[in-house]
Amino acid sequence: MSARTPKRPFRSREWFAAPERADMTAVYLERFMNSGVTPEELRSGKPIIGIAQSGSDLAPCNLIHVQLAQRVKAGIRDAGGIPMEFPVHPIFENCRRPTAALDRNLSYMTLVEILHGYPLDAVVLTTGCDKTTPAGIMAASTVNIPAIVLSGGPMLDGWFQGKQVGSGTVIWQSRRRLAAGEITEEEFFDAATASAPSLGHCNTMGTASTMNAIAETLGLSLPGCSAIPAPYRERGQMAYRTGQRIVEMAYEDLRPLDILTREAFLDAIALTTVVGGSTNAQPHITAMARHAGVEITREDWVEHGFPLPLILNMQPAGEFLGERFYRAGGVPAILWELQNAGKLHGDRITVSGRNLSDALFETPDREMIRPFDQPLKENAGFIVLRGNLFDFAIMKTSVISDEFRERFLRTPGSENIFEGDAVVFDGAEDYHHRINDPALGITESSILVIRGAGPVGWPGSAEVVNMQPPDALLKRGVNSLPVLGDGRQSGTSDSPAILHASPESAVGGGLGWVRSGDRIRIDLNTGRCDALVSDEEVARRRAGPLPQVPASQTPWQEISRNLVGSLADGGCLETAVKYRDVAKTTPRHNH
Repeated sequence: MSARTPKRPFRSREWFAAPERADMTAVYLERFMNSGVTPEELRSGKPIIGIAQSGSDLAPCNLIHVQLAQRVKAGIRDAGGIPMEFPVHPIFENCRRPTAALDRNLSYMTLVEILHGYPLDAVVLTTGCDKTTPAGIMAASTVNIPAIVLSGGPMLDGWFQGKQVGSGTVIWQSRRRLAAGEITEEEFFDAATASAPSLGHCNTMGTASTMNAIAETLGLSLPGCSAIPAPYRERGQMAYRTGQRIVEMAYEDLRPLDILTREAFLDAIALTTVVGGSTNAQPHITAMARHAGVEITREDWVEHGFPLPLILNMQPAGEFLGERFYRAGGVPAILWELQNAGKLHGDRITVSGRNLSDALFETPDREMIRPFDQPLKENAGFIVLRGNLFDFAIMKTSVISDEFRERFLRTPGSENIFEGDAVVFDGAEDYHHRINDPALGITESSILVIRGAGPVGWPGSAEVVNMQPPDALLKRGVNSLPVLGDGRQSGTSDSPAILHASPESAVGGGLGWVRSGDRIRIDLNTGRCDALVSDEEVARRRAGPLPQVPASQTPWQEISRNLVGSLADGGCLETAVKYRDVAKTTPRHNH
């Protein structure tokens, strides 16, 4: 245990030992007394540690943290700190309408205000469901008090009819089977519910597992934290050790901006590729980097992400689920492969107080984690595209199926190049209403386009780009078509969609002027996606009105639409990214 003299005076002393303002100290102390807290505790000079509680009945992916918080508190107390648990804005990917993407920035803002305005010297960020992780890390960067991430962990593996079923992934697979007439609605529901057998977040390498693995890779979690399944005893032990460690971090004054270097974010990009991570990692990594004052460019995804292989055999890009990933070594074993391949900045400091490379080891399970030179797939990162329809979009290559590759990417002399006629939908409602309309003339070579799904258009940006073919094609065994959109897709999806098209149609992007019947050419070799429409015709279309989008339904939707940037730039509130290290200035007294 470190010395009991903090490297820098604890900011909570400005509340509970307010210089020359005994009246304000009395105000700050008084109401804490009604729950039995003693003045001696708050005035002891010990660090006051916040526990940002993200679990609730409205956030079942994070509900495990209601239990884990008790272990965190025990660790904080035993290490000589004073714990204070508080709620944060709930984020639940599955049920939040019109999209949980609205809540990442809202949770970020409210957490900034809590961490800045209350007498907290450090914080434990409890994470799990997709956007709870970037929201917490973004806020920690803005405020810049010592912070550590405690993941809630994935659910236990799901099983249905003798086979592993992964959360989310089984829904997208079963959706196609239902449309093809292979299963009934009840069988669809049974398979979906079987994928969620315990507390925890998605047991696939969807956005939740991806973002928590990224938090560990960035150096913000203790080694091995992210992959421990929620119900395992090791999860409670990790919570206790996290509580202990954040007290030491408070004394050491080890802060997020000490850890979140450019090299850390480049390693996060590399990690995303080799585990077959969610496409949602792109805007979240970009947003976290911007709030930390680090620039991540499109070239970084090309150079540090795309050329790497897929080595983790986990759904949706692979076969297995979270329990086996944990037993195979989790993130430390993945990073061991990257380090041995010379693709990791292992000399970075982490919340453990040691370098990242100090805690890495080789996996005992080579079926789950392949050697770097014997991967599941080569060149498995995101392809970054541009063209006359957008300046930026990405495509996930690790989920390109053999069927898709054979149909679209293996034309002799035009490998990785394909063309098709666009079929355009204005939002998800239009898609679901018309996808099976024979009048659309959708064929095996059509390209499905969806617009109005970005941060402004939806609002918030929705996971609707992973569109499936019409039922008639599914019944013929055509399981996927090229799809393109200005929204997102579920991190558990196995669709090789082109998504995050920026600028989006609602603010004048090219998807606003594309029309059904336009020929679209996609060249994955050069990273180009273009509608084969003359410049004169494009100019004529641009002179017309933008596609209509739904009106805002709440004040926050309107505020978000007015302030949010593109997915290419992280979908941040553009007025917020200038605020950084705000804890260096103590807020004014309130009376």
